[in-house]
Amino acid sequence: MATGAVTPSPLAGARGGVRLRGALHRRLAASPMKDESAISTNGGNEEMATDSLNVARGLSHPGLSSSLFNKASVVPTPLLSTEPSDLRFNRLRPSIDESDCKYKRLFGCYIAREAVIDEEYWIAAWLRAEDHYKDQSGNRYVERFKRKFASQEFHALKKRCSKQHGENYICFVAVKNDDLRRTVLNSVVGTLDVCVRHPLHGEKFPEEPGRSTIHCRIYQPDQPKFGYLTNVCVAKYARRQGIASNMLLLAIDAARLNGAENIYIHVHKDNLPAWRLYDKIGFKMVDHQDGARHSSDLCLLSFSS
Repeated sequence: MATGAVTPSPLAGARGGVRLRGALHRRLAASPMKDESAISTNGGNEEMATDSLNVARGLSHPGLSSSLFNKASVVPTPLLSTEPSDLRFNRLRPSIDESDCKYKRLFGCYIAREAVIDEEYWIAAWLRAEDHYKDQSGNRYVERFKRKFASQEFHALKKRCSKQHGENYICFVAVKNDDLRRTVLNSVVGTLDVCVRHPLHGEKFPEEPGRSTIHCRIYQPDQPKFGYLTNVCVAKYARRQGIASNMLLLAIDAARLNGAENIYIHVHKDNLPAWRLYDKIGFKMVDHQDGARHSSDLCLLSFSS
């Protein structure tokens, strides 16, 4: 043995290992990203209960990427790690009687209705985050971006839906309707929003998302109300079952009942499936010469009562 070399005793090494494992265990236990349990699906028919919402890392909640389409899916973290949350996705979905919705539409094995609990608002926000980042799957930080986006959208959505003055904002969700005991997470498969209001002073048509001009925040009660549809999202694994069309028809009915004469929606010029869907329901493009603001990517469609 070389002079001056020190050989640690086996006991010392064991103690150091115990301390290291103990510190690592405490650090993982305190992490909001810890995988405590998971919810998986088997073609949407089989599920396991989850003990906590803060269980996810990696794959995402059902959305417009591959997420729940893969059988190894897990639950997304609900909010940013610094934010407290009472969301629980082990909560069973509300029954039709418990939901007590003013607007609902039964079709196939689904029901379209208003979102009634916070967990449904969160899943609606997550579906939108998935759609927003659907082309960035190779980005190493995409899951973090989606969680931040969904957290901000969740709070904004709750605020919009609770607003009483000047406009009526409703978040609709499409939920599985069967006899199985399902959690909220494995029930919501689609979402969209509708806003019904009078036009603002200086406003004729709804503006493109992110491109609105500055209008006086005073409504024109002498002008007819209009409805505006946004955030149409359907989980990828649940498409081609009439979910989007039935949510749209329900939203149109709700807008009419709230006094809207015309209902508008923006669509990307290259989104051919959406064009076919809106054309089938009865939406028509608004003439560019009528004053609607258009970019090179978005077109404004109108549905008249």
